[in-house]
Amino acid sequence: MSLIPATHYIYTPLNQLKGGTIVNVYGVVKFFKPPYLSKGTDYCSVVTIVDQTNVKLTCLLFSGNYEALPKIYKIGDIVRFHRLKIQEYKKETQGITSSGFASLTFEGTLGAPVIPRTSSKYFNFSTKDHKMVEALRVWASSHLSPSSALLKLCDVQPMQYFDLTCQLLGKAEVDGASFLLKVWDGNRTPFPSWRVLIQDLVLEGDISHIHRLQNLTIDILVYDNHVQVARSLKIGSFLRIYSLHTKLQSVHSESQATLLCLEFHLHGGTSYGRGITVLPESNSDVDQLKKALESADLTSQHSDRFCQSEHEDSFPTPSSSGSVSLYEVERCQQLSATILTDHQYLEKTPLCAILKQKTPKQYRIRAKLRSYKPKSLYQSVKLHCPKCHSLQEVPQEGNLDIILKENATKTPDTKLHNTLLYDSKIWTTEEQGGRKVAVHFVKHNGILPLSNECLILIEGGTLSEIYKLANKFHSVIPVKSGQEDLELLDLSAPFLIQGKILHYGCKQCSSLRSIQNLNSLVDKISWIPSSVAEVLGIVPLQYVFVMTFTLDDGTGVLEAYLMDTDKFFQIPASEILADDDFQRSMEMIMDMFCPPGRKIDAYPWLECFLKSYNVTNGTEQQVCYQIFDTTVGEDVI
Repeated sequence: MSLIPATHYIYTPLNQLKGGTIVNVYGVVKFFKPPYLSKGTDYCSVVTIVDQTNVKLTCLLFSGNYEALPKIYKIGDIVRFHRLKIQEYKKETQGITSSGFASLTFEGTLGAPVIPRTSSKYFNFSTKDHKMVEALRVWASSHLSPSSALLKLCDVQPMQYFDLTCQLLGKAEVDGASFLLKVWDGNRTPFPSWRVLIQDLVLEGDISHIHRLQNLTIDILVYDNHVQVARSLKIGSFLRIYSLHTKLQSVHSESQATLLCLEFHLHGGTSYGRGITVLPESNSDVDQLKKALESADLTSQHSDRFCQSEHEDSFPTPSSSGSVSLYEVERCQQLSATILTDHQYLEKTPLCAILKQKTPKQYRIRAKLRSYKPKSLYQSVKLHCPKCHSLQEVPQEGNLDIILKENATKTPDTKLHNTLLYDSKIWTTEEQGGRKVAVHFVKHNGILPLSNECLILIEGGTLSEIYKLANKFHSVIPVKSGQEDLELLDLSAPFLIQGKILHYGCKQCSSLRSIQNLNSLVDKISWIPSSVAEVLGIVPLQYVFVMTFTLDDGTGVLEAYLMDTDKFFQIPASEILADDDFQRSMEMIMDMFCPPGRKIDAYPWLECFLKSYNVTNGTEQQVCYQIFDTTVGEDVI
């Protein structure tokens, strides 16, 4: 790589970022996820940085080229991002890649050479940039604690998540969902390490060298999305493995007493930064690792330094019954595809025990999704009244068009036009025998606002005409002429339309009021659906997903009911019917939960909260279960 003549760039401090701008920034890495395949063919890297203003910025960086994303190796690295787009997401500032995005990464260690890491052949790097990197190193050394997750094997304890710097000695395919890596860092583990029993002929690597170092090597089982990366690793390469999990396992043998052995797992997904990165030999941590490997004590060999399964096949096949196998239950230490948002104190309960207990009660479970209903996901969207708890179908566009056309046959009453609340315009359509359509533009302090802030009331409009107006104006309310004022249509029609979102009210719980009550909102201009509903006497219906999940944890099977607005899938139920991207995202989530054409042992684990309750059906009582306070993991969506 070569440097081209430096250009004077302006770098924006993180406390001065504004949504909608494209900026250049410097920062210290506080958290990151190594690049992973996100959606389609794009790789994603999640990086949280901080600078001397002590403000954090989380960046979602996308690229079709794995190598084009920032080469970050540990917390504390220094990054420079060029052409980073700043946006607001869920009321938080966020950075994303824009056209022309580029990055440089530097070691954050004080005194280390200032050598940029990048896949670009040409980049600008001036004396000012050099000073910026050094200043951030100095600031970080006194304001940020070094990562406590980076450990050596001699310091590892059971039930721990940590980062490991190591060298790859061997690798082997175990099954379609897991892969074996044999690594070492020159240190011995405090407990004997568990060995995966495989035939030498399937192990790639120098077999004699691996046997010579057997008391210093560990076996790591890599799962799911990390398998592809593990396959591509070259023997002898230096690795950093993030969020490695240790587990203490009892091994029974007829020839010796029970042993406690340490297992190492890299679970699927990217939560907590899980992943594998190849470190270049120029990295300062690799220099330290090489010295540790060269000085490692190879003379002391104890036969109890490792535990090996006596079974020919260490990986039992899935149970022939089609339920979750006992091996999969044992392997359930991998982090699940769902996240619990509350009640962390609850202990996990097997489904077989839940099925025997009385209601009502709350449980924490870990299971797999055997099946779900409805299969057509758009059919899962319903309308729910939070007051009377009724559920109803979302009206189909054909039925809605009929309701609107019936009201379109009535002639608007011109006596109700041009009030203090609104200005009115009326036109005659060329089709359908000269139909009269009136549009009433609601004013703000006596003045008509801009179209993107304006609420209009439409009288005599068809569904297609209303959709066209909803694309231009902020909000649309279908109305009809009453005896003394404009009135809402029957609540079979939406009381408010914003873009493609149709807002409905509950017929049973609502008590409709005059349109003139909108006067209390005209000074706010926000036209929030809940506020409009309140002043018009409407109890708004909520869009919800209603689904039935059949859950299986290997001990039992039960059906659980899911009713969710936007918490579980992190997709708004109100928008999914009108947004193809949301529909595709939900289909991807369900295909990941319940992969078509695969056995249940290959499905991911779901960790959920369930609550049990009784439902009376005639003279019979039925126990039901509902999922609550659970959400899909961020790395899934």
